[in-house]
Amino acid sequence: MVRIVLIDDDPISTFVTEKLISKNIKVPYEIFKYDNAINALKEIPRIDPNYLFLDLNMPEMTGWDFLEEYHPTQGNPEVYILSSSVDERDIDKASNYSLVKQYLSKPLVKKYIKTIFN
Repeated sequence: MVRIVLIDDDPISTFVTEKLISKNIKVPYEIFKYDNAINALKEIPRIDPNYLFLDLNMPEMTGWDFLEEYHPTQGNPEVYILSSSVDERDIDKASNYSLVKQYLSKPLVKKYIKTIFN
């Protein structure tokens, strides 16, 4: 079972991402959704995700803060940043995190999902 975590405070973005995944993934999967990074950080160790989609701009704890605090103890999930920011500084900063596989712009599109899951 593939375990996917979505961390985004925007319910529309989460809905779109979830629908794209459900239509384009060919293996059994389970999606865990969080509208804030603090709760996600507490629960992720028991989930042990294969994939993690992370928004950067969230209240209380940003995606950057989450990346500083998150240290997987079991496997290393593929972390994809989902952001509406196209600021080159954000894209460059994301490349400094070894867990981050790719920086993706919102809204997420089918071709990215197909590439990730195929």
